[in-house]
Amino acid sequence: MGIYGQDWSSYQPSTPDTSGLAFAFVKVTEGLNYVNPRWVAQRDHAKAAGLVWGAYHYPHMGNSVQAEADYFLSQVSWKPGDLVVLDWEGYDAANAGVSRGTQAAYKDAWLKYVKSKLPNNRVGMYCNTDYWRNVDTTSYYGDFLWIATAGRAAGDPGIQADWLFHQYSDSGVDRDYCHLSSLADLKAWALIQEADMPLTQADIAAVASAVWNYNEPGPDPKKPVRVGAVMGWMDTVHSNQNAALAKAVAEGAAAQSALSALAAAVGKAGGLTADQVTAAAQAGAAAALKELGHALDGTKP
Repeated sequence: MGIYGQDWSSYQPSTPDTSGLAFAFVKVTEGLNYVNPRWVAQRDHAKAAGLVWGAYHYPHMGNSVQAEADYFLSQVSWKPGDLVVLDWEGYDAANAGVSRGTQAAYKDAWLKYVKSKLPNNRVGMYCNTDYWRNVDTTSYYGDFLWIATAGRAAGDPGIQADWLFHQYSDSGVDRDYCHLSSLADLKAWALIQEADMPLTQADIAAVASAVWNYNEPGPDPKKPVRVGAVMGWMDTVHSNQNAALAKAVAEGAAAQSALSALAAAVGKAGGLTADQVTAAAQAGAAAALKELGHALDGTKP
C-alpha cells in the first residue's frame, strides 16, 4: 500500500485541501519569463501540513538548457528534502517546432545540470507514457521517474521502468500515487545523506603536517612546545633504548660464554666446583642488569 499526493499550479488555490496527502508538487516556472504567482503560498501551505514538497519547471525546449535551469533554480531557496522536477512534455505552441531529438537531448542535459547545482536534493522527471516510449532515447530520468497515465488505477502505470510516482488522474486536480509505504519513508528517501569523502594522500599529508607543526602551550607562554619536536625526541629515545638493549644482550651472551669457559677451568684447577663459580657470576650479572634497567628508564635504585 502506497501514499497519495497532488500536483498544483496557478489553477489551484493558494491553500488546497491537504487531507489524506503525503506530498505535493508545485509548478514554479515555465520557459524564461513565467513564475506561478501562487507557488510560494502553495509551498508554505504544503510544508505547514507536513507534506514532502517538490517544485517543477515546464520547459520551452528551444531555449538554452542552462538559462532555463538557472531561471528555475533562482526562484527557490532550496532546502534539504525538497524534490526537483522537470515537467518533460511539449504539446504546446512553445515546443511545437522543436524536434524530438532536441527535446530528448534537452531533458538529459537539464537533469544533469540541475543535479550538479543541487547534488544533495533528489532531481527527477515527470512525463507521460507517450514521451517515455516515443521521445525518450536514453531511459535517463535522474533520481526518480514520475510517470503520468491518467485513467489507469493508482500504482499501475503500465510501464516496465522503475517509477516512483504515478499521476493517475487529471480530472479537476492532478492526483498522484507513490509506491513507498509511508510519509516517513518518503521523507527519509528525500533527505540525501552526504557521503563520507575518502581521504587522499594529500589529505593525509596535510593532517600529518598540521600535527607535526602544532605548537602546544608549555609552562612558559613565550616558549610553546612543538609537537613534532617532542615526537622526534620520543622516536630518538626509543631508538636509543633499542640499541642499548641490543648491545646489552650481545654483551650478556659473550659474558655467558666466557663464564662457562672460566667455570670449567676453575673446576679443573680444584677448590671450587664449576656450579659454584657459575652461581657467583650469575648473581653479579643480575646486579649489573638491574643497574642497566635503571639507566634505560631514568630511575634511581
